[in-house]
Amino acid sequence: MSTTPTELNQADVVALLRDSGYIMLTTALDDGKLLAHPMVPQQVTDDADVWFFLGLQGDQAKALLQNPEVNITVAEAGNWLSVAGRVEFIDDQNKMDELWNDETAAWFDGGRNDPNLGLIKVTGDSAQHWGLKGGKVSALAQMVKAKISGDRTGGGSTTTEL
Repeated sequence: MSTTPTELNQADVVALLRDSGYIMLTTALDDGKLLAHPMVPQQVTDDADVWFFLGLQGDQAKALLQNPEVNITVAEAGNWLSVAGRVEFIDDQNKMDELWNDETAAWFDGGRNDPNLGLIKVTGDSAQHWGLKGGKVSALAQMVKAKISGDRTGGGSTTTEL
């Protein structure tokens, strides 16, 4: 990834999202409390849209139906990404079939026809990134060096519209 502390573009956001095994999805409940869940992205498009399966009968789905504004975050050694966006519930059996996999099957006893199975798409509005140059290994080395020396790591933050 070519991200430096002074630049961030959509391709950088897509790369960070695609490299993540889990993404935290946060929404607000009626009482204003925040609800966050780790989610497995099923697909990240070139437009930075992120597709997820979720259970329709849980608190998260209820919160998303009431307030589609969300934040998705990725955190790993040397990188933190926050994407503000909105959720859309998608009723498309062809898309579900396209994204279905064995890992998803483990969460839904009824398979693709499970009445609890839902599909959502998060469309990002903007993204903020804080990171260190050089990827995970380099970032870990920079953090260890900073800890030993007492110096700052030199990471920076930047924001982009999606």
